[in-house]
Amino acid sequence: MRLIRSFLIAFSTYSRIPVPQVEWTEENRRYAMCFFPLIGAVLGLILWGWLALCDALRIGAFLRGAVAALLPLLVTGGIHMDGYMDVTDALASWQPKEKRLEILKDSHAGAFAVMGCAGYLLLSAALFSEARAADGLKLLCVFVLSRTLSALALTIFRNARPQGMLDDFSRTAQRRMILVSGMIYGIVCVAIWGLTGGWLALICPAAAALCLLYYRHMAYKQFGGVTGDLAGWFLQVTELALAAVVVMGGKLL
Repeated sequence: MRLIRSFLIAFSTYSRIPVPQVEWTEENRRYAMCFFPLIGAVLGLILWGWLALCDALRIGAFLRGAVAALLPLLVTGGIHMDGYMDVTDALASWQPKEKRLEILKDSHAGAFAVMGCAGYLLLSAALFSEARAADGLKLLCVFVLSRTLSALALTIFRNARPQGMLDDFSRTAQRRMILVSGMIYGIVCVAIWGLTGGWLALICPAAAALCLLYYRHMAYKQFGGVTGDLAGWFLQVTELALAAVVVMGGKLL
């Protein structure tokens, strides 16, 4: 029952997928991050279905890409995009570290956040407009691996705010379980990429590793560690980078 409650907390926290509500206790959320990548799997299945529908009905590239770019926001409620926008604002402020952390907590969206979001969605829509149903399983792994790495970073990287939500999860999570589940998710994704696209089994993990290394460098240098908003920023950046590898790489190789 404890695992089921952790599963429900993960989905109720990081998605808008209807699930039964359970009490938010340390015991119940202990393994929540182990189930975080499964939200990516659900999102990937929905996107796969949309691409298959577009192929079957010969829906044009513009509508194909626009809906595909919005699906992650609909499934997650925009929680990760919110973090991406906050971090974009903070980085563009060129303020001291303490001020940048304050900007992350500000509920108002600045001009750089709006421009960053618009640019992200435009690029995402453009990439998905080139995707087909045959890319569905490969793209599903993109959403799974981005969340897997986000959960792993929680257990490894220093937290910028000792009292933040991210630190709360890291204190209650079973790190060994997150590491083990993360390895399993990662192996499955690499195996699927290997079976469906050969070269993807090498390039996608390499691209994801570069995103992770840059994430650590940027977070430590600019903010003193990671936060929930930075985790959202990393997830969005990794998803876009891996989607570009899957969609555009397939045209080049």
